[in-house]
Amino acid sequence: ILRDCLRAKSVGIIEENKEKGLVKYAKPVGVIASLVPTTNPCLTPAGQIIYAIKARDVIICSPHPRAKNVTNKCIDIIREVLVREGAPADIIQGIKEPSISLTNELMKRADLIIATGGRPMVKSAYSAGVPAYGSGAGNATVIIDDTCNTPERQKEAASNTRISKTSDFGSGCSCDGNLVIHESIYDDFVKALVEEGAYLANEEEAEMLKKVMWDETGHRLPQTVAISPQKLAMIAGFEIPEDRKFIAVTGGGINEIGKEFFFSSEKLTTLLSLFKYEGEFENALTMMQAIFNVGGKGHSCGIYSFDDEHIHRLGMAAPVSRIMVRQPNNRGNSGSSTNGMPPTSSMGCG
Repeated sequence: ILRDCLRAKSVGIIEENKEKGLVKYAKPVGVIASLVPTTNPCLTPAGQIIYAIKARDVIICSPHPRAKNVTNKCIDIIREVLVREGAPADIIQGIKEPSISLTNELMKRADLIIATGGRPMVKSAYSAGVPAYGSGAGNATVIIDDTCNTPERQKEAASNTRISKTSDFGSGCSCDGNLVIHESIYDDFVKALVEEGAYLANEEEAEMLKKVMWDETGHRLPQTVAISPQKLAMIAGFEIPEDRKFIAVTGGGINEIGKEFFFSSEKLTTLLSLFKYEGEFENALTMMQAIFNVGGKGHSCGIYSFDDEHIHRLGMAAPVSRIMVRQPNNRGNSGSSTNGMPPTSSMGCG
């Protein structure tokens, strides 16, 4: 993020189109209210603070109550560095004891709101009567098509999945949540996932996981967010080997995608759902759309394919802002040293 914005023009004349006679000016917006999620309690404020300072704004962070200590620790470190560099510490602030009423008051008084988190938080931000950017749910889905048909390709795709699924215990919105795999390679690819550290949960274990991850209405429970697969299994009531990196459940086909099928919704932990598509690539797109209708529309997805037509069709069909091709989904979508995506710690939906 720092490398991306360091030499960018941010205040004053930032763009001039002499052919059209247009000049673009950028001005500080003022006080930014940043709502920080429990899933990214340090990356979110650090990334937004860099951009706020670059634009000469003041930013006040309202942490998630579950992560208030680590978020404020991050902010305190940044404040110390600001003073060391000759800047006032209070251009960056954090609410020490966050509450709903205090956050609502902050949003009313701010000049701009950046809400990173769940749907209720984003909805509240958009209703505050202040300009707002919302970063919503990300039920990232990756299609593995029939061109992933050699051991080398399957190993690379499975490795990408492991990197994405295990980063920060799967807490990032861009981490792989669902794989949609072609029937011709399904069994071999599942073996490749196991070689990369997947633990395949059986039907009984999957039911146990479902009971601790969601309530009866499908609302995700906080106790399972961003934890190791061993701890996730323990909370559910079974044990897995210490060398396993994530848990995978087989979700079946298109008939097991929907709001009543909780494994097709956002996980935000070290759990991955596997779906099998049959026949034409169009069926993969149909399943992808069905998953995004459950949650995560507007966020991100990916594809492992060597068929340019398949990649193009996903680009035309996917209701998301960013798509990764043959890369770890979480690394690429947030911006990376290995691709040209603009780096971000908060991705808007829509």
